[in-house]
Parts: sequence; structure tokens; C-alpha cells
Amino acid sequence: MGRRVRRRNAGDESEIDLTPMLDVVFIMLIFFIVTATFTKESGIDVNRPQAQTAEKKELAGIMVAIDERNQIFIQRRRVDVRAVRANILRLIAETPKSGVVIQADELSKTGVLVQVMDQIRLAGVTNVSVAAKVPKQ
Repeated sequence: MGRRVRRRNAGDESEIDLTPMLDVVFIMLIFFIVTATFTKESGIDVNRPQAQTAEKKELAGIMVAIDERNQIFIQRRRVDVRAVRANILRLIAETPKSGVVIQADELSKTGVLVQVMDQIRLAGVTNVSVAAKVPKQ
């Protein structure tokens, strides 16, 4: 009965198991994705009117855009004025403390802006702002 002697290669000792490190990296990635705050844009370019009393708002929340052809956009989707309230209710359910900012083009009709504001207020949002540009001095 001969004994078998197993020799170790020098290369066996230098291997490093990367699995725990990858687990930590993936957990950190998931953590940062879940806690990140994403800015929601209206999705279209709007030529906003100028206002002397315009203020910069830090936290916009939900963006609603009205273009020069009086089309309404919420999250890059064209929406009919009758569907504004339902869309705002859905978005407010996702982020309850956010306000709504309306970006109305200079050439859009005031009546459409008033209808959109009315639908937003009927959805229960009291923090409604209209975006404007600060004039260059």
C-alpha cells in the first residue's frame, strides 16, 4: 500500500475568490439606484416667457409642458386636457410631497394654461407653479 502524496502547485495558493467582493458591489449598486432621486423633465423644448419676479425653484417635482400648438405633455407623452387630472393623481401617488411646475410656451393660449391648472388643482395639488425666464440684465 503505497501512499499517495499530493503535491500542491504554487499557483493554487495565489487564487483569490472574487464572489464576496462582487456581492458587495451589487448590493451597493442596488442601494444607490433605490435611493437616487431622478429629475422628471417635461420632454419638450418650451420657449418660456420672461418675468421680473421669476424665482429659481430647487425641487420641481412633476413637470407639465404646453407647447406653442397648445399640446400638453407630461413625462414626454402627449396628454389630452381631460387626462391631465388622472396623470397628476398617478404621479402624486408616487411622490406625494412634490409640486407641479407648468412650462407654458409664450405662444400658447392662456385658456389652455388655465384649464391645465384647474385640472391639477382638482387632483388635489396646491403647490402649482408656472415656469418663466429671468430677464437678462
